[in-house]
Amino acid sequence: MTDPDTHIDPFCTITACVFDAYGTLFDIASPVQRLGPKLGAKGAELIALWRRRQLEYSWLRSLMNRYCDFWQITEESLDYALAALNYPADAGLRRELLDTFLTLDAFPDAVRTLGLLRDNGFRAAILSNGTPQMLTAAGEASGVTPLVDLVLSVESTGCYKPDPSVYRHAVQRLDVPPERILFVSANGWDVAGASAYGLRTVWINRNGLPIEELGIRPTAMLTSLTDLVGLLRLPR
Repeated sequence: MTDPDTHIDPFCTITACVFDAYGTLFDIASPVQRLGPKLGAKGAELIALWRRRQLEYSWLRSLMNRYCDFWQITEESLDYALAALNYPADAGLRRELLDTFLTLDAFPDAVRTLGLLRDNGFRAAILSNGTPQMLTAAGEASGVTPLVDLVLSVESTGCYKPDPSVYRHAVQRLDVPPERILFVSANGWDVAGASAYGLRTVWINRNGLPIEELGIRPTAMLTSLTDLVGLLRLPR
């Protein structure tokens, strides 16, 4: 899906791509496969609730002006999810779950797409709520780190997405005009934030979800990162 009101290719000036990390490059559902038997029948529900509370706590802390780093939010949201689903207290399982966030798998289409961008002269960056330590660990474990020019954490801004200062931080660090930057995320609310800031955006809608009703549309909607190849006219 591209904007039907424009007759000019909105991607022809793009020279840099900024990617969200969790859910976009890194598969946050991978702990279910790794720890399946230990998590039991409620494993998928646990991971989904953990992720939902993780995001909600970041938004609430931003609104309450009570910033803490994303690792603390990750711990606190996990503790909530475990309690809500009546998991027995198990420090070992809790530690294993937290450790999976440091060694998340990359989606199969992530490494190939990042490699093609690099080989064709595009700059690439990660912009994430994660702490620098979390992003470094996951990036190295997944093989993503060597394929990006910058790994940017919201820690430098003291607030979380979708605050405009977060997207501004990426523009400033890349030192590239906003019209030459494409923001890519699998999270519809994140794409809305970047679009509201003024960036061209692509929503990787892997699950066929409806567009967020926030009065803002992505520049394009794709079903996988692989589709960026055609959008940016990269040789396959």
